[in-house]
Amino acid sequence: MAEQPIIIKKVKKNKGHGHHGGAWKLAYADFVTAMMAFFLLMWLLGTTDEKTRKGISEYFQDPYKASLMGGEDTGERTSLIQGGGADLVSKDQGQVDKGEIEEATPEEIKKEAEKLEMEKLEELKQKIQTMIDSNPNLAEFKEQIKLDTTPEGLRIQIVDSQNRPTFKIASAETEIHTQLILRKLAPIINELPNKITINGHTDAHPFPANKTGYSNWELSSNRANSARHELNDGGLADDKVLRVIGLSSSAPYNANDPLDPMNRRISIIVMNRKTEQQVLDSVGKEIGNEESVKSLPKDISGSH
Repeated sequence: MAEQPIIIKKVKKNKGHGHHGGAWKLAYADFVTAMMAFFLLMWLLGTTDEKTRKGISEYFQDPYKASLMGGEDTGERTSLIQGGGADLVSKDQGQVDKGEIEEATPEEIKKEAEKLEMEKLEELKQKIQTMIDSNPNLAEFKEQIKLDTTPEGLRIQIVDSQNRPTFKIASAETEIHTQLILRKLAPIINELPNKITINGHTDAHPFPANKTGYSNWELSSNRANSARHELNDGGLADDKVLRVIGLSSSAPYNANDPLDPMNRRISIIVMNRKTEQQVLDSVGKEIGNEESVKSLPKDISGSH
């Protein structure tokens, strides 16, 4: 009897028809995550301005360059990028923490203010000198116009020469060239807020004897006041004048020669703040009430 062959049947199961919970769930989760990121990006872009978006774009295009900028304001970078960049810069590159910055003392602030004021007065001095040099009508008299800086401020002096007095003899009437000089100076002095003092001076020649007792003290005071009128006519504001004084021959230009014509002069001092305050304080003490200085008239005239 012939042997029957043995047949082994193998049944292959179709795995695709089993449980369906694996791959599609992962794909769906990735899709939802991408959509969340997309909507988050849209929301962020909708809450920023053009400058911020440009800064973000530059950062992602070249992050290394943004780091090197150190938060420096180039006019294009945003505060967001600046803030990030500043954290990347070492203190060796000049960056310091806010806590390390010391506040200036009142004395340092005062000194800085005085320095800036002195610079302004120097600029005024240069501007006046330039005006004198460039104006043919004034250049002729430049030897009679003296400019210098003193502890009180900028001093402008108009002095007599041997053959060209600033005022008529024994009179407070100004000469034509003196009027020209004063009226040209007025608008330039008016540019600064500083107050001015106008001093009148004479030489040591005694004033001719007269019945009224009129002397060099009255003459110097009247000449100082005449100079004030010319400055006002040239455009100087009335409230710029703090003091008008006649000093007679007590403060000569040339101390070695009391009779030198240069001692006859008008001195205009553009006062610094310190001198101005000292003048106000001294006047306040004279009237016995420093607080009343605030109510004093702007134009204080007098003679010594």
